Amino acid sequence: MNAFLNILPEVAETLNNGRPVVALESTIISHGMPYPKNVQTALAVEETVRANGAVPATIAIFNGKCQVGLNRENLEYFGQAKDVWKVSLRDMPYVISQNLYGATTVAATMRIASMAGIKVFVTGGIGGVHRGAEQTMDISADLTEMGQTSVAVVSAGVKSILDIGLTLEYLETMGIPVVTLGQDVFPSFYSRNSGYKSPLRLENADGIAGLMHTKWKLGLNGAVLIANPIPAEDEIAAPEMETHILHALAAAKDKNITGKELTPFLLQYIASYTNGESLDANIALIKHNARLGAEIAVAYAKY
Repeated sequence: MNAFLNILPEVAETLNNGRPVVALESTIISHGMPYPKNVQTALAVEETVRANGAVPATIAIFNGKCQVGLNRENLEYFGQAKDVWKVSLRDMPYVISQNLYGATTVAATMRIASMAGIKVFVTGGIGGVHRGAEQTMDISADLTEMGQTSVAVVSAGVKSILDIGLTLEYLETMGIPVVTLGQDVFPSFYSRNSGYKSPLRLENADGIAGLMHTKWKLGLNGAVLIANPIPAEDEIAAPEMETHILHALAAAKDKNITGKELTPFLLQYIASYTNGESLDANIALIKHNARLGAEIAVAYAKY
């Protein structure tokens, strides 16, 4: 057991018995949504995981430990506190050594999930290559982490504020299988259609679990990215979303917002600009991903 790892007893028992566990990130609680919707959503996502046969393990950092599984009191704290760090890989040693509170990004959550032995992780959308990265070199650590950590990532695709085409190219370079559930086109977070063809397509959780098992048994380390299109009734059409994104990017440029503060700013700006429509879509897609993630974890536990 890693000295910096603290696993909630229920999660530890489930893992020890070889039963399915689904990892969940905490950045969406502290940096992705306003209170109380953030806590309500976190609880609803955990309940969705349970209802579909797996145990949820929301991951965060506090008390000098990587915490795998949060109780209600923890979730409330992360939902309301203003001094919570947004923690990616580079921040983990500092936040842990200084006994700070940290909400984990995709990259950090993946790493901690892997440390705990969890093979399926559910998020909203992954980070990737930012627009204009040819000048800024702004590429999310989510991608490099996916190249080396053997955890399946269930998302609604790449966040649509990013350069989706370049992100797919980067994922190919890193040897990461990108599988879209039930359609040939790759989704773009708020929308079902990004305009890019999905590299791979599978139809159900059993097929995805089989791919995961085969990949890792072949000794091919690294993630599998599962793109789960947002339900049609909840999506925002890509052309409409692009208009909102361009406004948000212009606002960020005016305010000189860059680095790890950029994505939370853009998502919050878009939520305000769309009068909450994008936030509703975000909540819907995360619950949808949680259902699929639990189904995959249940299927993978059979191997």
